[in-house]
Amino acid sequence: MSRLESNQIEYLVCCIGSFAERFSITNASAYKYLDKFGGLDFLIKHYDLEHTFSIDDATDDITRICSRNGGYLQ
Repeated sequence: MSRLESNQIEYLVCCIGSFAERFSITNASAYKYLDKFGGLDFLIKHYDLEHTFSIDDATDDITRICSRNGGYLQ
């Protein structure tokens, strides 16, 4: 595994954890939700830019993306 892939995985794990914490759900539930509504795809596709922002900003972004794709959490 390359250094970039390792960094991307670590970043995704952090974002999933942050998302789970924000919405008081388990990491497994957050992963399933983000996978279903496009949040993970967004983070992977835009990793070059997204990882330069805070995890809170990334969590805001994936919340909006998932909402646009039919997901809804409060």
